[in-house]
Amino acid sequence: MIRRPVLSRVAGIFFTTSICFVLSASALHAQAGIAKTYHHAVVVSANSDASHAGVEVIRQGGNAVDAAVAVGFALAVTYPEAGNIGGGGFMVVRMSNGETNTLDFREVAPFGASRTMYQNKDGDVVKGLSREGYLAVGVPGTVDGLVRAHAKYGKLPLKTDMEPAIELARKGYQLSYDQARVLNYYRDKFLHYASSSKYFVKPDSTLWKEGELFKQEDLAKTLELIAEKGRDGFYTGKTADLIVQQMKDGHGLITHEDLAKYHSIWRKPVTADYKNYQLIMMPPPSSGGIVIKQILKMVEPYGVDSLSYNGSRYIHLMSEAERRAYADRAYFLGDPDFVKMPLSYITSDKYLKKRMSNFSWTHATRSKDVDHGKVPGFSFKEHKETTHFSIVDPDGNAVSITYTLNGGFGSHVSVAGAGFVLNNEMDDFSAKPGVPNMYGLLGGEANAIQPDKRMLSSMTPTIVTQNGKLRMVLGSPGGSTIITTVLQTFFDMSVFHMNAQQAVSAPRFHMQWYPDQINSEPYAIHKDAADALLKMGHHLHHWGYWGRANCVFIKANGDREAGADPRGEDDAFGY
Repeated sequence: MIRRPVLSRVAGIFFTTSICFVLSASALHAQAGIAKTYHHAVVVSANSDASHAGVEVIRQGGNAVDAAVAVGFALAVTYPEAGNIGGGGFMVVRMSNGETNTLDFREVAPFGASRTMYQNKDGDVVKGLSREGYLAVGVPGTVDGLVRAHAKYGKLPLKTDMEPAIELARKGYQLSYDQARVLNYYRDKFLHYASSSKYFVKPDSTLWKEGELFKQEDLAKTLELIAEKGRDGFYTGKTADLIVQQMKDGHGLITHEDLAKYHSIWRKPVTADYKNYQLIMMPPPSSGGIVIKQILKMVEPYGVDSLSYNGSRYIHLMSEAERRAYADRAYFLGDPDFVKMPLSYITSDKYLKKRMSNFSWTHATRSKDVDHGKVPGFSFKEHKETTHFSIVDPDGNAVSITYTLNGGFGSHVSVAGAGFVLNNEMDDFSAKPGVPNMYGLLGGEANAIQPDKRMLSSMTPTIVTQNGKLRMVLGSPGGSTIITTVLQTFFDMSVFHMNAQQAVSAPRFHMQWYPDQINSEPYAIHKDAADALLKMGHHLHHWGYWGRANCVFIKANGDREAGADPRGEDDAFGY
């Protein structure tokens, strides 16, 4: 019998978000595990104002891409700790005619960056240098990505798609309890930077309160420039001048040349088959598609559908496959424009069978005994703040987007006069091969810092078909846990037959090679399963709650079923 866990809304600081296009599920229904369904369009978002923006655009005749543009820019206003125009991300698109595509709008290292820029004269990594402040900032990609996606697939004028975001910035919106709390939590960080203090600390120095009106006039002006001029409203002209001046003031690296030469890239999707499902995912520099494809192939011979939900054997099998896949991630994966990766080989049946050849049902493998796999003739010469939204429109077009600043409020540096926060994505590079980043992930030579290079990412926007028909739109924030969250959400629906709301509410576990431990949310591992895992030699660690895996499930009759993650203020709207 499948245990269908239900999570109450969780107290705590969360810096990620997710959107799936589906319309209006109350928090009460979300907590109860009841999935709301709609006949036409759906938007599930980390913020109700942003979700309404997507619905509004769809009602005006826009498609899923128009809605994604509306939601993406709206979240930059209403969810500034993760929603952004100062960061970057990835988009997976499946149009109703079956066309699939992926857009890489990941940030890049400035031309002035170098592989040792975060190391001292002794070669040791300087703590915090890649995580906060001006040197932590990569060249932003969000604006170019959203504008480019709109140019290729959008139906409405860009100005129409952006009107809701501009209005929210200029007229303001009322802060929720959590929004006020998060702003107050970061107050001391903002006070280190005059530009951020101006936008996120009250002039009278009192704390923010629930219900207060939060206006962002400078951000409204920046959004108007983008709506009028497209990418030129951000990467050249006034906004570019403000970004470069901010960098000069803080001895940062981004120049006019960095901004002018930035471009997002359409890439061929990574696809993975599991029984009669096909997962459509991002290729590198997103690591999620390759890692999930590896894990699916490694576990399929062991009969996942015969195992108990979150039982010891299921958790053991998944963790052992994840351990091996994350080890490969650390060594092989990086920016495909800079490093050669043997992707076909490391996702082949023969290679993955060998990777699991020392798997035992009774004993855990030590991470120190697990290295990356061996590829003949291949070697390198030595060398959580994210948000996701998924969209389905009335015609069946689907979009899955994950974009990020990396940490909460990114670098904590805002652009004076432009009203937005800049990312701290440089921390996703390997500051030094073998040294963990802020999420504990180890990196290798493939992900070393180089000018104009894209840093490796765990973001995993995903679209799933079943027998050729659209079935799921998935994704999550959560740093290194994104990949396993997306995979578990997929299994919860495809193997354990949960509805969308139950799947995103279910407690999660995660293994990423190093540190050598299975991390788990409260109630994810019952005592009997924990006892069995400990006897196998696993190390268990409680990690609190993570991710906000909002999703859409398309039922057999075509209705859109919404899953709004109860870990935050996520809400679903639709018709």
